[in-house]
Amino acid sequence: MYKIMTPGPVQVPENVRLARSRSTTNADLDPVFYDEYKKLCEMISELLHTKNETLILSGEGILGLEAACASMTEPGDKVLVLDNGIYGKGFADFVSMYGGEPVLYTTDYLNTLDVDALDAYLKENHDFKYATVVHCDTPSGMLNDVHKICPVLKSYGIMTVVDSVSGMFGNELDVEKAQIDILCGGSQKAVSAPPGLTFVTVSDAAKKAMKNRKTPIASFYCNLAVFKDYYEKQWFPYTMPISDIYGLYAAIENIKNDKDLIERHRKIAFAARKAVQESGLKLHLESGFSDTVTVFDVPDGMSAKDILDRMLEKHGIMLAGSFDVLAGQVIRIGHMGANANIPDMTAVMAALEETLKALGFRMKAGLLENFVKYIND
Repeated sequence: MYKIMTPGPVQVPENVRLARSRSTTNADLDPVFYDEYKKLCEMISELLHTKNETLILSGEGILGLEAACASMTEPGDKVLVLDNGIYGKGFADFVSMYGGEPVLYTTDYLNTLDVDALDAYLKENHDFKYATVVHCDTPSGMLNDVHKICPVLKSYGIMTVVDSVSGMFGNELDVEKAQIDILCGGSQKAVSAPPGLTFVTVSDAAKKAMKNRKTPIASFYCNLAVFKDYYEKQWFPYTMPISDIYGLYAAIENIKNDKDLIERHRKIAFAARKAVQESGLKLHLESGFSDTVTVFDVPDGMSAKDILDRMLEKHGIMLAGSFDVLAGQVIRIGHMGANANIPDMTAVMAALEETLKALGFRMKAGLLENFVKYIND
């Protein structure tokens, strides 16, 4: 078995794996399961500091992003797409798919979104139904400050759809403070459950926008409105993947009981970045570093494949490259959720140091030595 240190999917704790093996009931007919589902949704809302309703959908995190856009977008709607990363730009496809008009606000892919510059743009351009925002853009590790970005958008009457699939539970996130209308998360990142589930928190304003549409939502599966009154009616729009939800329940309880979760992510991310920099490697970003993933540029004279293959074959550790405009250019270390622990990150640094030296990289300082130094500061 490989040690999976990728930016999702991540390692799955044993209690989560075992929870998925519980005996199952008929999820459509058993009132006890409706109670369990509702309680889990309420736990997620509480952990995200919101009274907005959470819904758990059967599908990987992208389902939540598409469902948010499908439910909010009507033909002709202008939607602002905040684009400073691959996933940020990708929202435009979902908007177009459902007849909306995406307007890209494209900025530097190496730096976090400048809130003052966005505000200046919005003064002249604010005729948008909603805006899409990526909290952590996983391909580059970019973190955008949704606690500042979303309130600025709301001040112009623009609702918000936020992708925090790889951000939440590794970086601070407060839905009420950020005034987020629809927040999307996923099971396989910092939540540390297997892939297969997405969950969304939905504000009253977003529900009102769905209810007052002039045209029907052009999907059934990607339709958040079909969950209306599911608990009162004891009716799900489709059969819930009960074993996956049992696993998610255990994972969310782990998060609830882990009081040092955010601080541990912060410390590990800081130590990883400092070790990478002092070794002579170049961090890919200039600002906006997420605490869930560290990304560095592939050094001259070697390829991403060289690094990833040796890490896997010699050390049994799986890291990740990237894709799209970053294909072959960077290496990504995922230290989110169950991956955010010192022993595994120490093993990564030792193996990466050996790998890079073997491939001809001349280190200015030891990755392992400096990681240990900064993690203990």
